[in-house]
Amino acid sequence: MAAASETIQTIARLTPLADVLAIVDLDVKPVMPRAVELTVASGRTLAADALAPSRPSAALALLDGWALLADLTLGAGGYAPVLLPKPPQRVEVGQPMPPDTDSVAPFDAVKIAGTRAEALAVINPGDGVLPAGGDCDLAIPLRRAGERLSLTDLAAFAAAGIARVTVREPRIRVLPLRGSGIINAAARLVANDIERCGGSARLEDAGRDFGAVLGAESADAIVVIGGTGQGRNDNSVQMLAREARLAVHGIALTPGETAALGFVGPRPVLMLPGRLDAALSVWLVVGRYIQERLATTLHNKVSEVVETLTLARKVTSTIGLAEVVPVRRNGGQAEPLATKYLPLSVLARSDGWILVPADSEGYSAGSAVAVRPWP
Repeated sequence: MAAASETIQTIARLTPLADVLAIVDLDVKPVMPRAVELTVASGRTLAADALAPSRPSAALALLDGWALLADLTLGAGGYAPVLLPKPPQRVEVGQPMPPDTDSVAPFDAVKIAGTRAEALAVINPGDGVLPAGGDCDLAIPLRRAGERLSLTDLAAFAAAGIARVTVREPRIRVLPLRGSGIINAAARLVANDIERCGGSARLEDAGRDFGAVLGAESADAIVVIGGTGQGRNDNSVQMLAREARLAVHGIALTPGETAALGFVGPRPVLMLPGRLDAALSVWLVVGRYIQERLATTLHNKVSEVVETLTLARKVTSTIGLAEVVPVRRNGGQAEPLATKYLPLSVLARSDGWILVPADSEGYSAGSAVAVRPWP
């Protein structure tokens, strides 16, 4: 019995979530930046401010109409037209503004008969005009380092003449230790979310040699799924402890208490439990945090939309344990669906999740909560 117990993978204590994230802050370093084409930069995190030359170099018309000096139209109206000194010049979108003009009037705002021109409406200075430098100002970055790039950002960059940007793109390997349907589903989910959040994921074949993956140089981080518990066949954390540095086994986060964190040299290794709900919970709270640290992503520029709703009924939680709770949107309220273990049916039916902090006993009905979407 004693010999058998020595091989059991045990958890000595649950490390507070705040302490785990502090280890990430201390030991996870940003990846090296690299320049990429705009076509592959969507979702990536900028490593340097994106700057564009001042554009346009001269004021341009923003609409088709009459170029004129706005002050000449003061007091004009449909029943009280104002005579203009001379007929205004017609301009089209994108055309440089003529000298001594500061606005573009719509065609129906000016009446022209031969050499006589009348303003029929008051035009404000700058109406219908893109001023010099109005599109881009070299002194003001289009996006700053640490911000993730959207498709709209890239379209604006391309229009401004930017062809390449410098980004940080973490390369993360995802290893399902076993070939079960649940572990494979969790691995695909994590790999897809890595890509969606601006990383480069490589999904390994289930059961690939653990040591070979740990030794791979072409990775900035490694995610291993399965074998973190105390079952007869669970030994992934023991393998990590033999091959590298084990920092934490057991995180005060539910679901996901058996998760582990270690390092192969400077590279973080996050070990997720083999349950889908537990793997997802740890990935969302710890894994994404690691990826953000690798990419130096600013926390105020995440892609997800956080919605504030009120709880339809109370959520009870254990002091000392942070907890991921799935919720369903019900009108303007969030209805909690499960705690501790999150059934597959609940994951499928819920609209998002809330995080109950470790220092809270939960939330009362009517409390305002931040609802985050699932990947």
